[in-house]
Amino acid sequence: MVVIILKRCVIAALFSCACFIAIAQDDIPTDYLSKEFHKGRRDAARALMTDSSVMVVFAAPVRTFANDVDYLYHQNPDLYYFTGYKEPHAVLFLFKQAQKGADGSSYNELFFVQKKDARSEQWTGRRLGAIAAKEKLGIQAVYTGEEFKAFTLDMMSFSKIIMDNLPDDVKKGRSAGDLYNLIQDFKIKTSPADAKDSRVDTKAFREITGRLREIKTPEEMYLIRKAVEISCMGQNEVMKTLRPDMSELEIQGLHEFVHKKYGSEEVGYGSIVGAGENGCILHYMENSRTKIGNNLLLMDVGAAYHGYTSDVTRTIPAKGKFSPEEKIIYQLVYDAQEAAFKLLKDGAKWSDAGAAAKEIIAEGLLKHGIIKDKKDVGKYYPHGLSHHIGLDVHDKGVSATLKKDMVITIEPGIYISANSDCDKRWWSIAVRIEDDALITENGYELLSAFAPRSIDGIEKMMAEKSVLDNYKLPVLKTVQKKGF
Repeated sequence: MVVIILKRCVIAALFSCACFIAIAQDDIPTDYLSKEFHKGRRDAARALMTDSSVMVVFAAPVRTFANDVDYLYHQNPDLYYFTGYKEPHAVLFLFKQAQKGADGSSYNELFFVQKKDARSEQWTGRRLGAIAAKEKLGIQAVYTGEEFKAFTLDMMSFSKIIMDNLPDDVKKGRSAGDLYNLIQDFKIKTSPADAKDSRVDTKAFREITGRLREIKTPEEMYLIRKAVEISCMGQNEVMKTLRPDMSELEIQGLHEFVHKKYGSEEVGYGSIVGAGENGCILHYMENSRTKIGNNLLLMDVGAAYHGYTSDVTRTIPAKGKFSPEEKIIYQLVYDAQEAAFKLLKDGAKWSDAGAAAKEIIAEGLLKHGIIKDKKDVGKYYPHGLSHHIGLDVHDKGVSATLKKDMVITIEPGIYISANSDCDKRWWSIAVRIEDDALITENGYELLSAFAPRSIDGIEKMMAEKSVLDNYKLPVLKTVQKKGF
């Protein structure tokens, strides 16, 4: 990797002129959200804002991976939702009423972005800049971040400033238009006396963004469907190629290879691949077991496509067939999921589906002597049933009832760790089945049906041949064992 010394300002010594010109990239996907989508979301937010208010949305910070290397940048989902902008160092202002510019022009939105910079772009990638951002994103008034400090914007004139909490991990910058300085200049404009501004309303921000983002539009559904299908394809191919001598890390790699093959840019969350006892750790992400052996394998892996994530979990037997005890626990979780599905529809309570699934699991655990009282079900089913998915894997939402065009997970599970207070024949059995569902007027659509989830369906899939069956790599020759 080229050492990125740009942000250490050494770049100035390397270049005395702008000798690099960023050319527009060819052959990129054509199915990103449209600028009309993002404009529609800004208009929808404006309609929910109170009179004489302004909504402010900052970009996510750049975060350090190690020393002078940053993590792959991931935009604040709210800013992406309203703009489609994927770069750092930006801030959006949405106004309830139109504002007058110094030149007499009228605008109801302002966007400040990082400026074009040939030398920087050679190191860290292409930038849109203000002119292209206005054209390609369809935002009314766009300026560079450097212009924000001197920009005439009387923040004291608004009755309410609708915004999220400011990020607290922003590195001190070296450019006048970076996120650190945008935030500092914003604080000066909103509160000259450096006192906390009582007009700032974070609750209204969460309410507005949650109300909008919990309902998916047709454009969003295209991306979510694709992300879910890619995830299911990964689950299916791993089912068909799985062997007990594989490692958890290898299986993670197979999932994510399939994701990349179909155009998924990243995973929506850290991939969870846990064999046996490791499956009992709900957010296990070490994936360090070198051989999964003849255990159940819990695979909670979600592809993300153009920012929208899926969330699909399958639990499968490494040897291709469930043992009698594994079948019992698996069927309990399956039946709990089926009970929850039956209650999904527009207007239904979230809590009803959760209660139905929990009751099935409690009765089953009691019947098989794993618990002595149904109230102890939480020992082995410690999490909730469902959450929204979208731009975040735990996406925003504010409604107490299900609504048409929500996309949610249904994910019951049972996790029986070693040394649990039950017969040891149940120990180290962990099962979670997680599917993604679109709420409809009279029911639901199971988006992740492409990956089998019944016992018979999984065993049949595991008996098939995979295109990945013949992938083999040479044995490492230079380092055979640890030695000093």
